[in-house]
Amino acid sequence: MTPTTPLTPTTPLGTHCVLDLHGCPAELLNDLPFVRGAVEEACRRSASTLLNLTAHQFEPQGVTVVALLADSHLSMHTWPEHGYAAADIFTCGKDATPIAACEFLARHFAAQNHSLKVLTRGAGAIDVVAHGSLASKKSQEADLCQARD
Repeated sequence: MTPTTPLTPTTPLGTHCVLDLHGCPAELLNDLPFVRGAVEEACRRSASTLLNLTAHQFEPQGVTVVALLADSHLSMHTWPEHGYAAADIFTCGKDATPIAACEFLARHFAAQNHSLKVLTRGAGAIDVVAHGSLASKKSQEADLCQARD
């Protein structure tokens, strides 16, 4: 067995981005080749190596695309009837740029509004980067957290 190094609060292993896109055109969100191409390009923008990609078109609408990366994963799920898409990008390594991938996706899907949560994984700390509507919700979330404490 290989000895393991315990994680400490200063040992980040990766970056996990959770992206919500609102107000996207339904025709883009329901176009499997468009969503698939967007995920492939987002992988490039995140400086990640794409190992495998799978996609599914739902009936009557919606698309899911999942990319297996050498440094983790990227997934996207769409709800055309709501003009909404959710993306999840987890990358490891110091050279990965998952935030660049999120910025690309927000532009590519012509989102009227978006929010991005960025978590540092493996370090025991959470960093939040606010874009779009998240800035106004950030203070509300802080108030809720304080109320629970």
